[in-house]
Amino acid sequence: MENRILYITIFLSSLLAVIISFFIASIIRYHRRFIRLQRERITAEIRSLENERKRIATDLHDSLGPLLSSVKLNITSVEVSDERDRQVISKSTKYIDEIITSMRQISHNLLPNTLERKGLLEAIREFSGHLGQEALLEVHVYAMNPITPNAEQDIHIFRIVQEIIHNTLKHAGASRLDIGFNQDAEELLVLIKDNGKGFNVQKATRDSRGLGLKSLEIRTDIMHGTINIRSTPGEGTHYYIRIPRR
Repeated sequence: MENRILYITIFLSSLLAVIISFFIASIIRYHRRFIRLQRERITAEIRSLENERKRIATDLHDSLGPLLSSVKLNITSVEVSDERDRQVISKSTKYIDEIITSMRQISHNLLPNTLERKGLLEAIREFSGHLGQEALLEVHVYAMNPITPNAEQDIHIFRIVQEIIHNTLKHAGASRLDIGFNQDAEELLVLIKDNGKGFNVQKATRDSRGLGLKSLEIRTDIMHGTINIRSTPGEGTHYYIRIPRR
């Protein structure tokens, strides 16, 4: 009798262990699937966003730019004798010049031409310079050695740095941001640090409702790289990004 009770107890315990293991495994699989689907969704959003940026930038550069230039040329070619009419034409051409300048700036932000012409470092320097925030934040960009261009990766790296600069200006309260690059035969290392107030990385990542910090991780994943963000309140923030070059 005692042996039978023992066998039944062992059997029920084993069965319970199997059921618990099954549920734990199911929860783990569900959690991994949820994370994978979430990352796939964000990856699709990022790729869609880049395609849309490229399309709009191309339309601005190839369509609206020449059209506005033609309008300006036609206006300035009009001969008028009245001084008031000449003033109207002069003001109109100035407005058109301002529109063309703003349009070029928007096109550059959407798809920086400097990235293709002069490379990643110059594109970042140009972007930080165009922000007009030098009095608030000094941005220093440097490289330990020459950086090999990689068109597919460089646009993602540029967007990552762009997002970090925006976050630093908006939240960090920093006066200096250093962006360093180091490349060897295997990988590209990007080190970014500010002297701001720091933040709780886990909480910021968890509470982020937009792409924000998640986009940094997703863009790094797209390049098969890794990103590590370390921040301590009152001691600034450090970003360590490693990207395999292939």
